[in-house]
Amino acid sequence: MNNLTEFEKYVIEQKGTERPFSGEYVDHDAHGVYCCKKCFAPLYKSEHKFNAHCGWPAFDDEIAGAVKRTPDADGRRVEITCDQCGGHLGHVFEGELLTDKNVRHCVNSVSMVFKSIDELNMSDSAPNQIQKATFGAGCFWCVEAIFAQLEGVISVKSGYCGGDAKEANYHAVCSGRTGHAEVVHIEFDPAVIHFETLLSVLFESHNPTTLNQQGNDKGPQYRSVIFAHNSEQVDLANAYIKQLTAQGIWPNPIVTQISAFDTFYPAENYHDDYFAKHGEQPYCQLVVKPKFDKVMSKFADKRKK
Repeated sequence: MNNLTEFEKYVIEQKGTERPFSGEYVDHDAHGVYCCKKCFAPLYKSEHKFNAHCGWPAFDDEIAGAVKRTPDADGRRVEITCDQCGGHLGHVFEGELLTDKNVRHCVNSVSMVFKSIDELNMSDSAPNQIQKATFGAGCFWCVEAIFAQLEGVISVKSGYCGGDAKEANYHAVCSGRTGHAEVVHIEFDPAVIHFETLLSVLFESHNPTTLNQQGNDKGPQYRSVIFAHNSEQVDLANAYIKQLTAQGIWPNPIVTQISAFDTFYPAENYHDDYFAKHGEQPYCQLVVKPKFDKVMSKFADKRKK
């Protein structure tokens, strides 16, 4: 979660409104994604934005599953909030005939942060170019060991992501106060393994229904999270979670966050290949190995030859 200023708290947490034509995104037209200021969940793509001449940024569509609608108590308007953290965005209006979709999300600039195409690595690269994925699913020793075994995965690095602290180390992140999650940063060849396959391995390798906890590991650093590198990953992750929810595979709601990737901080070198190097340790034998064996048996056909 991002640390908010007092004015940001007023708008996002107390449902206030910024003055018309005062926000930085009113006339903004760069290519990228608008994310929640509080939790960095992707909300709107730049192609959703249009000029409604109303004094606030306007969008006629949203990223699937990103925005929640709730009628105001007086029934006159419909509030829109970030579906992931509940942060106030603004209100949605229909029937104004301003665009073909006939809907206007009127959003406070201060409720959002913009990620450009360069920041999100969203350029239209060749389909077979090396791509990246960043996942949090509890202790990175477990997650790194699993993804490192997959055919098409070129490298896996343990590290930290998602906090407002401008640096990260194991001791600080373990305190739970930096906002960073333990993650694995993956480079993969999409010609060999698809992002959807990585998602399926991710959800097999941890419990996505326990908030800020995996087994006995507790704290926000162990949260279930997908840091999306581009808009396609946002769409695929949302669709996959929706599919799992519809199938009823998990008895409790999935709490996996989807956030825009920002900065990855590599973990200290002694974390590299931890399970491979220290498999005899009690934690590896009791926690990592059973999970590793379970996932690898299910994805045996995906293992490196």
